[in-house]
Amino acid sequence: MKKSLVALAALAVAGVASAQSSVTLFGVVDASISGYSNTARDERATVFPNAFGIPVYLNQGSVKTSRRVLANSGYNSSRIGFRGTEDLGGGLAASFWLEAPISNDDGQQGIATFARRSTVSLSGGFGEIRLGRDYTPTFWNDTVFDPFGTNGVGTNLISTANDQFGGFGTPAASTAPFTNVGSSNYVRASNTIGYFLPPNLGGFYGQVQYGFAEKTKYSSGIFTPDVANSQRQGRYIGGRFGYANGPLDVALAYGSSTVGDQYYVGTTTKVNTLNLGASYDFGPVKLFGELSKAKNKIDYEVTPLLGGRPDIDLTGYLLGVTVPVGAGLIRASWSHVKYDTNQPFNPFVVNNADPKANKIALGYVHNLSKRTALYATIARVSNKNGAGLTVGGPGFYNNAAGAFTPKSSTGYDFGIRHAF
Repeated sequence: MKKSLVALAALAVAGVASAQSSVTLFGVVDASISGYSNTARDERATVFPNAFGIPVYLNQGSVKTSRRVLANSGYNSSRIGFRGTEDLGGGLAASFWLEAPISNDDGQQGIATFARRSTVSLSGGFGEIRLGRDYTPTFWNDTVFDPFGTNGVGTNLISTANDQFGGFGTPAASTAPFTNVGSSNYVRASNTIGYFLPPNLGGFYGQVQYGFAEKTKYSSGIFTPDVANSQRQGRYIGGRFGYANGPLDVALAYGSSTVGDQYYVGTTTKVNTLNLGASYDFGPVKLFGELSKAKNKIDYEVTPLLGGRPDIDLTGYLLGVTVPVGAGLIRASWSHVKYDTNQPFNPFVVNNADPKANKIALGYVHNLSKRTALYATIARVSNKNGAGLTVGGPGFYNNAAGAFTPKSSTGYDFGIRHAF
């Protein structure tokens, strides 16, 4: 009986395999020794006992929070996945892609969620229609035109800042230790329909994507629950179009993510992102660049008498370079972001300048083979006017009085990556 069951199982597996033109198991295991150090400083002046009634205050100096860890995904994101394609004939093909994040440093997350990508597609001479959870068009420019690929301490500030900037007003409940797919549409969006241009357009490429909010609607609307972010949050629409030929690659992308709503107040909060990225490979050196502008705005059904909350802008710049050296690759980048709350100047408020930050990163990758590499990266962020961006690790220290201001953040990754 057992032998018969084994034979039937083998026939079933063979049947599935024969229906597929190709099925691939793939993945990356990346581990690093990483360190982070984040410094906050008390910028208030010491006030000694005085006869003017000014409260006495003793400046508390600076506080450094630091951590050393065995991390994952310092060079490439650790993952395991399955992808397959079936030739349907007549130029048509059906395919699937299931990709799971893994935390190989502690083993807590494995094939428990296909949060990195879970799609099914139909492709042909018309292009590709793709359904499921996938990268957003605007994120592609952040990662493709970053010498560090938005991984590890070298990740550019455009990516770091926008990831926080585009968070949902009411994120989904924590799924720790598993990846939470319901907190943002910045890197990936769920429940999407995407269309990709065919690859035979002389170097031109492009995509459009729409993500459903999947919220319950009520008719009549008076029965809608008075719960924040219950009607439109999660919706996404975006597109990316570019040209790649020889050493040149350039792309423009736009995306609009609905991050919050108040049904009875009549407001919808969106983050609209526009970015332009480019790279040019001269051979001995490859240059990268990106310009990014994101806007957090509230749409009002009835505009308040005083005009409502001003938009909040996030502007970013990135310059990068890679230099091949034998079996290795030198990587370097500089990135800058600035927040603008569009508030009128107030001479009675101290330090009301726009928050901003700069980051410099330097790294080296040594390829031991096509699949295995050693890498080292160091990076430093300098925050000004209250910006609080880090390279990773613990947050900046602050006390109940809010006396400390984020200043610098430094970090390193020394690791190994193996792909299969």
